[in-house]
Amino acid sequence: MKSQKVLIGRTGGAWSREGLLKVAAGIVGILFYVLAPLPAAAADEIEVGRRIYLEGVLPTGIQLTGVRFGKTEVSGAQAACVNCHRRSGMGSVEGDIQVSPITGNFLFATREDKHLATMDPRIGKRFNLAHDPYTDETLARAIRHGVNANGREMNEMMPRYKFNDSEMKALIAYLRQLSTQWSPGVADDNIRFATVITPDVDPERRKTFISMMRMIVNQKNGSTMTAKQSGGKRQHMVSAAEMVLGTERTWTLDVWELQGAPETWGEQLAAHYRAQPVFAVVSGLSNSTWQPVHDFCEREQVPCWFPSVDLPVMPQSQYSLYFSRGVTLEADVLARHLLAKKADQRPQRIFQVYRRDDYVAHGGAQALAHALAGSGIKVEARLLQDAVLAEPPLALQHALAGIEDKSAVMFWLRPGDVAALDKVPRLPEGLVYFSGALTNGERAPFPAAWKAKAQLVYPYELPEQREANLAYLRAWLNMRKVPMVDEVMQSEVFFSLSFLTETVAEMLNNMYRDYLVERAENMLSLREGSRVEQETRERMMLGRPGDLTRKHGAMTIEEGSRIQLMPTQSESMATKREGTTVYPRLGLAPGQRFASKGAYIVRFADASGNKLVAETDWIVP
Repeated sequence: MKSQKVLIGRTGGAWSREGLLKVAAGIVGILFYVLAPLPAAAADEIEVGRRIYLEGVLPTGIQLTGVRFGKTEVSGAQAACVNCHRRSGMGSVEGDIQVSPITGNFLFATREDKHLATMDPRIGKRFNLAHDPYTDETLARAIRHGVNANGREMNEMMPRYKFNDSEMKALIAYLRQLSTQWSPGVADDNIRFATVITPDVDPERRKTFISMMRMIVNQKNGSTMTAKQSGGKRQHMVSAAEMVLGTERTWTLDVWELQGAPETWGEQLAAHYRAQPVFAVVSGLSNSTWQPVHDFCEREQVPCWFPSVDLPVMPQSQYSLYFSRGVTLEADVLARHLLAKKADQRPQRIFQVYRRDDYVAHGGAQALAHALAGSGIKVEARLLQDAVLAEPPLALQHALAGIEDKSAVMFWLRPGDVAALDKVPRLPEGLVYFSGALTNGERAPFPAAWKAKAQLVYPYELPEQREANLAYLRAWLNMRKVPMVDEVMQSEVFFSLSFLTETVAEMLNNMYRDYLVERAENMLSLREGSRVEQETRERMMLGRPGDLTRKHGAMTIEEGSRIQLMPTQSESMATKREGTTVYPRLGLAPGQRFASKGAYIVRFADASGNKLVAETDWIVP
């Protein structure tokens, strides 16, 4: 829009009628320009380009085709630009091949207005390649003939496409607007996040969760140097590029506490978002359904960043990242374990015991029934439901009545019901399994007789190895006098914010939601490997108090008093560390949304203690 001078007339210090009309007309004109939607033709053209880019479909409905390496034809979804350049358009790295960003900011910017992106997560200083700004003509040549803006032949992995002029115009129109404006929730010096808590969460867990979230965000902000600041002491890691370019931002954390029934949560979330949009939903806590939160994030295209939930939403999604599949993963692991047994050792029937009103337990039971469908193992539910049998011991006795000797039992129970097993007069004769996530694992109040019998489906690292994995978290909590209320939840919160800090640092000024998800896919496995190596080296060092600054993810612990720097006994016993959380290892790849993918079957070493022994290797169903 060309700038216009609005002449305002005043008479004796007061606005004249003519002047006021001119001001009003100018304001209306500006608002119309800013708020008016794109012309229909332009919007339609961009939609055509979007389908070409994301789906590999031409406006005629025919599949897009292209040729790689001069002879290999690709078509349809395989030929779509999104495969290499990603939804954000920010590119990717495949082996040693750098797939450069192709958003409007990167394609058409001048060298004086160059935009930077860190490309290879293995090499922090590798940025996107420099090139002359494209025009519509040179970009069309690159897409059709593989010759870039500098006149050089492009890598033959890039397909050469035979677009007609209208198709080419539509694709370029889409690229011109792709990832050119920061996503909602981002400002020059600040990013706004939210975390979500559902009303079913225990008050102590809720208090600890909020306290840790705020503590970590405040610590991060206390050492952040934005473009408007200088000096100060850093207490968190930044990438070299972020430091030089001045792209650091402070964070604002909103806590969205939901109320009432789950069917009302969607509107509550929408109201929060209308009042103050956020860049992402970070962590989160629920003991029941997460479906309304998941649906909100998918609908608004807001990343949902590793919440602490036991029943993530299936199937996989675009914007929601989870630690694991929770109880549905446990169900699939147990099914694989049972079906791997020899025919004469395999149970003929499995009874599932759970409370009717426990949404998470019901989800696990459904998943196990589905996994065993058609296997020959019959599945039957025994619900703790009768109001007359509300007391756990009586309800459990009723649920276990009449179970045959050759049957197995899977208990989807919380700790309160586990403790009540002490009043059950007769244990099942067959195999007995429990959900490790719902019972709280080895910390569950199992009666001694049941400890000798029970096996747990255990989606975490084994306890002795986990002590080494969580050494930094425990030191961080001790320094801040934060009690260990829930090891799994607190580990997940600590990791979620640490990994977010690192990922945002690597994004520089390219603050787009799709790009956040893509960076997580690219960085997680490498991040965990490098953190393990770093922490192992540092724990092997000796030093005086204060000599060692130990970092976990993006958090730094300044040692104020002597702590044990040599390996603990459990660390010495462990042969190899692969993770920094309660999980053995975390990793993602493009399109994956669950970072931990397996579980053990474990038992108690003896009835008098809490030591666990693995019955199986790590099972990935």
